[in-house]
Amino acid sequence: MQTTQFDHHHSVTESIAPPLIGTSDLKLLKVLSLLIDYPNNELFLDNTLADCTEIVAKSTLISPAVRQQIIDLIEDLIDTGPLEAQARYDGLFERGRSLSLWLFEHVHGESRDRGQAMVDLMNQYQEAGFEISVKELPDYLPLYLEFLAYQATVIDDDIQIRMDIADVSHIIALLAARLEDRGSAYQGCFNALLQIAGKPLDMVEEYQEKISKEQRDDSFEALDKEWEEEVVTFLDAQQEERCSSQTSTQNLAAKSGARNANATKTVDAPVHWVDFKTNQSVKP
Repeated sequence: MQTTQFDHHHSVTESIAPPLIGTSDLKLLKVLSLLIDYPNNELFLDNTLADCTEIVAKSTLISPAVRQQIIDLIEDLIDTGPLEAQARYDGLFERGRSLSLWLFEHVHGESRDRGQAMVDLMNQYQEAGFEISVKELPDYLPLYLEFLAYQATVIDDDIQIRMDIADVSHIIALLAARLEDRGSAYQGCFNALLQIAGKPLDMVEEYQEKISKEQRDDSFEALDKEWEEEVVTFLDAQQEERCSSQTSTQNLAAKSGARNANATKTVDAPVHWVDFKTNQSVKP
């Protein structure tokens, strides 16, 4: 497979020369980035989805069951076509905030802490020699995954990349639980991220009890109510002074010292998954 087939989706560019993403086992992150992102018409052109299927089928980073979940999603996208896939995507990820793909929104909401977290993450991109080539916030999950996929070819440290994903695994598990609750095939992509991070899929089930008490925020009534509250907040300048983060999380844009301190961490997931039907390791 040639990585140039993915070029039209690139949101992150390297300032000197782009690395060959196809040489890393973590090229799977690029595939997940494409699938979780908005299904532009280009995704359905040429052999892009077929190439995605091939990479997923050969990946040793995820279990056979999760590989099949992602392949089922890809086949569903092919059968559905771009127009219906885009309409479904809008109704799923872009209506309400519960399935927002902007990571810091689940942690900081609209507080000032989110702004500083954005600056820190942007610095991480810049220190690595990358810049964002589209108008997008740095905490957008597909963008972050694409960045990590390229970083995997540069730093030659899969453990560090897995640790970076593990830092946001609580958000990924929450999104996976909500997708499972809605019966969405997109859940497979988030299950894959958890396994790459070395986290058990039991995390998803742990969040099921929490979300069972949630009120859906994607109904027209909920959207109207949220819009009205945002207008009041915008007009009341004093609200901004009272807005503070109530939640803490591990920083995506960890400083180099913190990264070195965490260098001895281990990842719970096996390096290679075994397909027990054949009793042979699946080779990439």
